[in-house]
Amino acid sequence: MTKEIIISGFGGQGVVSSGIILGYAGLFENKHVTFFPSYGAEMRGGTANCSVVISTEPVASPIVANPDVVIIMNEPSLARFEPTLKPGGVLFYNKTLIKSTPKRSDITVIPVEANAIAEELGQGRIANMVMLGVLIKKTQLLELQTLKKAQRQRFAKASEEQLSLNDKALDRGYELV
Repeated sequence: MTKEIIISGFGGQGVVSSGIILGYAGLFENKHVTFFPSYGAEMRGGTANCSVVISTEPVASPIVANPDVVIIMNEPSLARFEPTLKPGGVLFYNKTLIKSTPKRSDITVIPVEANAIAEELGQGRIANMVMLGVLIKKTQLLELQTLKKAQRQRFAKASEEQLSLNDKALDRGYELV
């Protein structure tokens, strides 16, 4: 079983952190993982995306051209990455910030009010955690508890309050599906 994932949005939306968290979680579950980030020089506010491959078999390349799964956090990323998704793939998109709708009929589309839910929880910047919770529930790629452990590894210097809030966002996303 191999899943190729692209996560894309603006810098500052936790796109790269989401990829790192998925990578850690895959490793914690003894899977083969690659992670390949790409972002503009301006970081926050510029475009950012990353490719993550999680597999039960060794992974030959970190480059993902036609992903099985795409997580889209902003409007420009929808236009860029929707066409690359494999037929039968799954597209998760942040419906709070993206006003257009995906056009393809050969994929599964999952709209998520990620920013609205994150704001409801008290912090808009955890929208990426909401999306990861939805991803894990829908794909069954990794365990929720493993994802929680991975986010704590990624944000090891964060306060317990922030880590707990991240866990709540993962839970809320997981419960949506």
